[in-house]
Amino acid sequence: MTATDPALTALAQRWCALSLLHGRIEAHIERALESGHGLSVREYSLLDVLSRQHSGPGGHLQMKQVADAVVLSQSATTRLVTRLEDRGLLTRYLCATDRRGIYTDVTEAGQKLLDEARPTNDSALREALDEAAKNPELAPLVAVVEGVGAPV
Repeated sequence: MTATDPALTALAQRWCALSLLHGRIEAHIERALESGHGLSVREYSLLDVLSRQHSGPGGHLQMKQVADAVVLSQSATTRLVTRLEDRGLLTRYLCATDRRGIYTDVTEAGQKLLDEARPTNDSALREALDEAAKNPELAPLVAVVEGVGAPV
């Protein structure tokens, strides 16, 4: 295959369409979360991921796992955790079994904000997908997103 191969060109076009869809959705959700709750998409995602932790073996995520879940570097995730901790939305503490490990939990205030923001996130996602579905280039991707995990 060469760089001018039609298969590669089509693949590159599909990748651009996917990137465009992601960007439009993220921007739409970002505006809704910022204006309604003072949260960025990354902050919302971090609160959401951390709110799903549980007690017991494997229940708390290490910072690398959190970084992977919110698609940020470990250093960017640490900075994000610090910002949310400064706002009283997260708390950090040492792991009881491994003093090198530091866990992060959502505070009561963080959970309240997340619960308030969740409908905004979901509504903005629905709006962004509906708008993207009007674009013939993006409509097939929207159909795929909507079909992921759906019962067969």
